[in-house]
Amino acid sequence: MQNQNPNPDAQAPDDVPDLDTDSLANELEQLRSALGDLREEALRERAELDNQRKRLARDVDQARRFANEKLLSQLLPVLDSLEAGLKAAGDATGPLKDGLELTLRQLLKVGEDNGLAQINPEGQAFDPEWHQAISQLESPGAEPGSVVQVFQKGYALNERLLRPALVVVAAG
Repeated sequence: MQNQNPNPDAQAPDDVPDLDTDSLANELEQLRSALGDLREEALRERAELDNQRKRLARDVDQARRFANEKLLSQLLPVLDSLEAGLKAAGDATGPLKDGLELTLRQLLKVGEDNGLAQINPEGQAFDPEWHQAISQLESPGAEPGSVVQVFQKGYALNERLLRPALVVVAAG
């Protein structure tokens, strides 16, 4: 069998012109540099996508945690009214007072199930981030700067303040 070249117009290996090795090395270096740039760009874009995914997940979580904020804020006066009614009833007993207590407990339970927490700081140190002082009072036996009376309880939703507690602070 004879060895025939299928393409008679092709040059034999001996006939290949000399290629400039410097230009080939330069082109190879440019291609490597371009490949490195593309890898860096792909990594940056992947990191940006990951950051966007995390931001979106955080935003969705915040929206879910605070979706009931408006409704719960509007229920705070109802809670205040129920507590005022129980306070006005004093030591009296009867079905009306029992009904008020049950309604208040149920409403507070619904609030707690949705992230609502009462702020009742009586006897604690005054914290301007969670309490609003409406006056100071000389109070022997109380630590200066502590809350001696709560006029209106405060509320927080998932550890974010909805309404500060209105308090009287012991004078020092």
